[in-house]
Amino acid sequence: MTDTLLAGRSVLVIEDNFFLAEDARETLERAGATVLGPVGNAQDALSLLDRETPDCALLDVNLGAGPEFECALALKARNVPFVFLTGYDANVIPPEFEATPRLEKPTESRRMLGAVAALCKGEAA
Repeated sequence: MTDTLLAGRSVLVIEDNFFLAEDARETLERAGATVLGPVGNAQDALSLLDRETPDCALLDVNLGAGPEFECALALKARNVPFVFLTGYDANVIPPEFEATPRLEKPTESRRMLGAVAALCKGEAA
């Protein structure tokens, strides 16, 4: 992947694990993206979404207290495409998000970049 794959695109990273969040940030920035965050909780993510609208987002299902979908609902309401990053099985995802792409953690950088690039192009990841 080149350093221009995501040039001009902004990606919100919502991940509570510092190391995974930093790895995602570095990978996305190397691909040319502007990274919003990373943020590690729903409150910070929602606050950031009130100020900025990213082109797409990476969203951890568990932000510390088990599966939570407040951020997913906010992204959907703002028409921001996103991909779930999760260690949970698909059956944890509510039916309204069945069509949302899901990457299992840990995921390879190239898979994450491919999913984000597809979202930015308006394609299914």
